[in-house]
Amino acid sequence: MSLFEELKRRNVFRVGIAYVVGSWLLLQFTEVLSGLLELPPQVGPVVVTVVLFGLPLVLIFAWVFELTPEGLKREHEVDREESITGQTGRKLDRVIIVMLVVALGYFIWESRFSQRAPDPAPETMAGSVAGSAEAPEAVESDTIEARSIAVLPFANRSRLEDDEFFVEGIHDDLLTNLARIGALKVISRTSMLRYKDTAKRIPEIAAELGVATIMEG
Repeated sequence: MSLFEELKRRNVFRVGIAYVVGSWLLLQFTEVLSGLLELPPQVGPVVVTVVLFGLPLVLIFAWVFELTPEGLKREHEVDREESITGQTGRKLDRVIIVMLVVALGYFIWESRFSQRAPDPAPETMAGSVAGSAEAPEAVESDTIEARSIAVLPFANRSRLEDDEFFVEGIHDDLLTNLARIGALKVISRTSMLRYKDTAKRIPEIAAELGVATIMEG
């Protein structure tokens, strides 16, 4: 029997998939709980570290041990004719399907419903962009939402052209985090690319995009 077939027979692949999906759900719930319970910022990195180090241990455990009606036993102690790895594999399949359904449900909730959070107080929103954004002059129009922002593509101040990827990554990360604020209208990255190295003034850009705040950096 080849190594691949033996890994499959011992359900190592199934255990790995279940662990990865479960870890993803754990990280998402940790992020939610961190916001609700105001947990220390160190909690997230600790959970990520534990998850990463736990994966090889779980795979080794799945390879060495086998679940039997009498409990866990070392794989070499189990007679192949009495092995129930097939039944265990089907149970793992059901567990994986359930976790995938939960993950899909969470993804739908986060992408559609979590963005509909109640508007924060005006002072809170103002404080979140103060000192890092310049408000355009013409923002008094009724068609412009007060809680709206556009982030211009960042300028690469490094002499190395390769650092351009890093600059774009920071820009993407900032847009992603701003988009999580349900009460804030954020212009997409695609719409902002045409303003890279633009000579237009900030008020002009704000008027074209219909936003009250422009951030550059």
